[in-house]
Amino acid sequence: MSILPVVNITGALGGNQFEPSIAVNTLNPNIMCVVAVDTSTGPTLTGFYRTIDGGSTWSTTVLPQPSGYSGAEAPTIDYTFPSTFIVTVHLFNGINDGTIASYTSFDNGETWQPPVIVQAGYGTIVHNDEPFIAVDRSPGSPYRGHAYVGYTPLATTSSAIFTQRSVTQGLTWEPPDRQSNPRGIHDRAALAVGFSGQVYAGYIITGPASPSALLRISYDGGINYEPQLDRQATFISSVVPAPSPLPVPNYAFRVQTNLCLGADISVGPNSGTVYAVWNDARNGYTDVFLSKSPDGLLWSAPVSITGAPPGTQNFFPFITVSPFAGTIRVIYMTNRIDGFLLDVFVAESFDGGATFSNRRLTTTSFNPNGNSPVPTVLIGDYITAATAAPDNLAAVWMATTPPTGKLDVYFGT
Repeated sequence: MSILPVVNITGALGGNQFEPSIAVNTLNPNIMCVVAVDTSTGPTLTGFYRTIDGGSTWSTTVLPQPSGYSGAEAPTIDYTFPSTFIVTVHLFNGINDGTIASYTSFDNGETWQPPVIVQAGYGTIVHNDEPFIAVDRSPGSPYRGHAYVGYTPLATTSSAIFTQRSVTQGLTWEPPDRQSNPRGIHDRAALAVGFSGQVYAGYIITGPASPSALLRISYDGGINYEPQLDRQATFISSVVPAPSPLPVPNYAFRVQTNLCLGADISVGPNSGTVYAVWNDARNGYTDVFLSKSPDGLLWSAPVSITGAPPGTQNFFPFITVSPFAGTIRVIYMTNRIDGFLLDVFVAESFDGGATFSNRRLTTTSFNPNGNSPVPTVLIGDYITAATAAPDNLAAVWMATTPPTGKLDVYFGT
């Protein structure tokens, strides 16, 4: 995989594409698969984009909807050996709104098995949202190939974090397991798989209790999670949620305060280390913080990793930890260049999180409102990244593209 210019994956499509998620074949870094919310065919569906030349060119399509569902959103994708990709999405359609489904490809995204219902939703009664997929691909794990999905059943005043596991690479799913306690306000689950197959299931609770980043751990491939007593969780850090929208004139897009986890499964000096990142407003502006732990139990004090000027807004962080070298890379959106227009940066650490350097990924700053005279209320809730061999960043994000102002999915290294 060579270092490429930024590529607009979906520029030739109609509609909008946003909330991209990327996964890379560890054995062949030329093969990468991306999913995103896609309205190019009219309804909101799961767009699927694939490259076999390291990101230079991309094929584009949409994944088929299960019968009885009119749309999909919030897709994520992950990879495991030798050529398996698994996607999870949130499906909606009237009384079945809030259903979580999965798709599996055993041939590097060329063909897909029929969609599988992970957990049915029932509209406003049980509305499962924000799925996140993590697949065990650690060479040191006895559970390699297991897939785990986290999601958030929403209610009007409270929500929770649930996980489910699949030992059939997404073809069937076991019953749900609630991770969070007490119930409160949660936006999204965070999952990562460690060197020996530990499953790290984390989340941020933003209310009514003191906002905190919390974690539970499974040491037996997702059967049981510790601590077990009353589903109590390990404390990572206190959190000051980002204001939504951010306090910048003519910003109206929402910004969630979500946790993202990464684990070092390399054989490097920091193998086994777990990392947590999130956007946080503790300093009076939204910045990206990182905590780390040797075992998921004892966590370091959070530190800012952006080096951004005070008063700038830095959000949508996503971490990828290289399985080859242990390199930590956190991508995020920021207004640090213009004050209003947005860019995507990456914070990189080659010493286990002791120090970080930051560089710009975007080549052109973009207007979150596109060409609209009315501030946009949604540009998506996340961007994502992965690591390609031998130790290269593969990142995807959404940005508005002149002159149309439509949201497109971009790829950068």
